[in-house]
Amino acid sequence: MRVLLMAYGSRGDVEPMIGLAAQLRALGTEVRVCAPPDFAELLDAAGLPLAPIGQPVRPVATGAVTGKAPMPAEGLAQRAAALVATTYDAVAAAAEDCDAVVATGLLPAAAAARSAAEKLGIPYVFVAYFPSYLPSPHHPPFPRPGRPFPPEVTDNRVLWDLDVENMNVLFGTGLNAHRETIGLPPVDHFRDYVLTDRPWLAADPTLSPWLQPADLDVLQTGAWLRADERPLPAGLEAFLAAGAPPVYVGFGSMPIRDAPDVARAAVEAVRAQGHRVLLSGGWADLALTDDQGDCLAVGEVNHHALFPRVAAVVHHGGAGTTTTAARAGTPQVVVPQLADQPYWAGRVADLGIGAAHDGPTPTFESLSAALEVALGAESRARAAAVAGSIGADGAAVAAKLLLDAIGGARGVSG
Repeated sequence: MRVLLMAYGSRGDVEPMIGLAAQLRALGTEVRVCAPPDFAELLDAAGLPLAPIGQPVRPVATGAVTGKAPMPAEGLAQRAAALVATTYDAVAAAAEDCDAVVATGLLPAAAAARSAAEKLGIPYVFVAYFPSYLPSPHHPPFPRPGRPFPPEVTDNRVLWDLDVENMNVLFGTGLNAHRETIGLPPVDHFRDYVLTDRPWLAADPTLSPWLQPADLDVLQTGAWLRADERPLPAGLEAFLAAGAPPVYVGFGSMPIRDAPDVARAAVEAVRAQGHRVLLSGGWADLALTDDQGDCLAVGEVNHHALFPRVAAVVHHGGAGTTTTAARAGTPQVVVPQLADQPYWAGRVADLGIGAAHDGPTPTFESLSAALEVALGAESRARAAAVAGSIGADGAAVAAKLLLDAIGGARGVSG
């Protein structure tokens, strides 16, 4: 049995698929991955063959976030159509002898993955890593570039209805133009086609519940976590052993504006709280501004091993980082940049396991205030209490569900 996993986006989109892949392989299933070429090394280390989709996404994301190469809103439909074609070619080739496709990430790419599965006659599953990617009366949709919602409309169901129209215009036209070239009929409702009538939600129900009542039948599996047995580097171990637990600062695969100023503000704010600093470079290219011994720059490390040993985690609010810190029982400061990150910042604050920074660009003053909350006794106690309720078996649950779905589809077709 073979399964193709498609993830188009940042590392936060790809990493959970590695967790699912490990569980599928443990059940005897062969796994392939379609993702941007940025993650070839990551997937190779996990022993997963990569069918790359298009060009690297890091330069595009960095240019858009920093303002050096902004993406005009009027070109979104054209870029979406190009992404559909590029993703379809990669997925159709890689999934030719597969039994199912699981997709996540940017919706035009997921639409292409479903079209490939449809053409091949195999099951398709869409997975979201956070609830606000899915329509619900409990939260509004993300605004689409160039198509703002009327300011007087506040009802979430009405906003989601408007979002259907926006997606049909921005994404549906390009999808249908490509489907015509491959002999598939047009799609009337882009969003419904991509999400299906039963999308999966790979998020922990304590940290990120799917609220009821809802209009969409969502299957929540729990978060897909990658098992990571890598030891921490010797230099990092020595730094940890040399003093009290430091504060980790890192933004993962998320570029940020004014990175040198942010790094300086973070280091000074952590020092002002009486803590040492671990500064992770990541896609933001954060770097130390001095050579004092209370700071250490780190690269790619095992967060599952590191986070239980730090005093707090300052990060961008990706689903994986938020969940890993929560499982470690370590307080967090979330500095959200875009997309789902404000949602995770809100959840951390609502649960009392840390602080939500107001806005994407921290200063010494703003980060000091957030750290004071996260490092306080109340947040520490709450983070420790919540950690015990965060599950670790979401990927195992999803793997079994997927194989059951494949078996059911075979039975129907047979």
